[in-house]
Amino acid sequence: MASLLSMSACNGEDQESSDDEVTDRDCERLSDLGKAAYQALSTKHARYWHKCWNVTQGRIVGETRQTPLGTWPQPKDPQPAVEHDDWFPKKLCELISKTQYWLDVTSLGPPDGKFMTQFKKGIANVAATSNQPGHNTITIRLCFGNIIGMPTDIDAVMTELTEDIPEGSNIEMWVGAWRKGVSWNHSKIIAVDGKYLHNGGHNLWDQHYLQLNPVHDISMEAEGRVAHDGHLFANEMWEFIKKEQSGIIGKVVAMLPDHLPMVLNNRVSVSEYPEGEVDEFPPMYSKSEVPKYDPLPGAIPLITMGRYGALLATARPSDDAILALFNSAKKIIHMSLQDVGPICIPSMDRCAVPGCVWPEAYLTAWGNAIYKRGVDVEIALSTPGSIPNGLSPTQALYGNGWKCEDVASEIIKTVRDNDEEDIDDDRLRKMVQENLRVCYIKQGGKNQWSDGGTLGNHAKHFIIDDQCYYIGSQNLYVCDLAEWGILIDDKEQTKKCMSEYWKPMWAQSYNGQDCDVDAVMNGLDIDRNGPPVTTKAAKKQLKDAMAIQSKNPGHDAHHFGHDGELDNHFG
Repeated sequence: MASLLSMSACNGEDQESSDDEVTDRDCERLSDLGKAAYQALSTKHARYWHKCWNVTQGRIVGETRQTPLGTWPQPKDPQPAVEHDDWFPKKLCELISKTQYWLDVTSLGPPDGKFMTQFKKGIANVAATSNQPGHNTITIRLCFGNIIGMPTDIDAVMTELTEDIPEGSNIEMWVGAWRKGVSWNHSKIIAVDGKYLHNGGHNLWDQHYLQLNPVHDISMEAEGRVAHDGHLFANEMWEFIKKEQSGIIGKVVAMLPDHLPMVLNNRVSVSEYPEGEVDEFPPMYSKSEVPKYDPLPGAIPLITMGRYGALLATARPSDDAILALFNSAKKIIHMSLQDVGPICIPSMDRCAVPGCVWPEAYLTAWGNAIYKRGVDVEIALSTPGSIPNGLSPTQALYGNGWKCEDVASEIIKTVRDNDEEDIDDDRLRKMVQENLRVCYIKQGGKNQWSDGGTLGNHAKHFIIDDQCYYIGSQNLYVCDLAEWGILIDDKEQTKKCMSEYWKPMWAQSYNGQDCDVDAVMNGLDIDRNGPPVTTKAAKKQLKDAMAIQSKNPGHDAHHFGHDGELDNHFG
């Protein structure tokens, strides 16, 4: 198909695009690893270029943002009495307050507690900016997920966010939420003026991050052209909200309270401010909405990569890019993750929910990396059953329920089952002993707080060959949500990030005792996938599990993969 030439509004360079493939000139600065990811994106997902992925550049601001901060060598618990991580929502307020033209926020759920306090302060600061003489109207869009059985009350969110804004302020603001089947927004983005960006794994929940026994997580801040991509990713979700609510069913649902649970396959909602003075739906972002900025000194190569889940049938570019990175590793893969395995049936030990499966493609990539190329694979996981701040398991539960040996067995199993020649147990055992290291995340060498509660991990972070790293919202267990993250492809910046987060975390977490080689080898014949959803009993188990998980906004395990999706949720 003939190529179409277009001008990149961010840097003025020619970029070639077609329905089949794109040529992004920025790829010339990428490492071999970055080029492998780019190759997968440009050849398989050309239609989603500048929507769901892009090769770009930017400058990383400050240190890797991790909470709780500075705790790795210390067995001492972070204490709410000393406001151990109140700095984090304050940083988000500072970023929001920079807005001069356009602000986009996407997250799983709206802010609460101290996060809401700082968001209100930030938006009030934006309103004050907008009221300066001759200032332009500022556009604000906040987009959240509508979890099954737990819809977002966007009218209540809008009321709280705007209660400190003076009447007549020169801002236009929309709050929206969506669900399509068992898919919803899970990205965590704050994008400001196409210039400033926050991205990562953090949700906006006080009790999970700022109180007792906080869950571990990481995010990042960047500046430069990369911020455009955060705004552009949000566009497609707003287009879906507009399309759904403009239909007959959407108009009926719009007249009902936002907080009312509904048995609908799709659910969207939107609230506008000032009500009655602006359009029902927000405008779409384009780079022309903000000034063109000069290139930043010290900007490094970045690849933004996302997926829209069920929102668009084939829009899962980041899956292929991440897989390409794992398949290109030559030396070592480091990963800090919540989980690898699927969610388990509540109250049952290590028994996957019907229809839920392990991520075979990633497992195979890790197994092949070890077996065929001698790559080391290191994984730090959440301890199953980790609960912050004394909440109940239905309110916040980090850890799908699998042991480190289960994860290792599933990786080694792919080597045994996919090898064309028979491979003996001694060689498999040697791989576990020498190349594969799996552990629970720890502080002060312990995976427990002083009250006996275990440490939770919510990070979505991996590093390839100490050359490039990913920070974003995408879990590597099977789920089908809208996700977004960034591959930072610069060796010096990767070294800096590792010194700030990975190395101190791994030094405290890995002691070789969480993954027994005999247990790994004895577990190679266990089928850990959930049974097919073909019987009434299996459908009831799935329905019960989803009902429990829908009450648990803090745990990513309520996300069900598209391979196991059921019509109308429960068949």
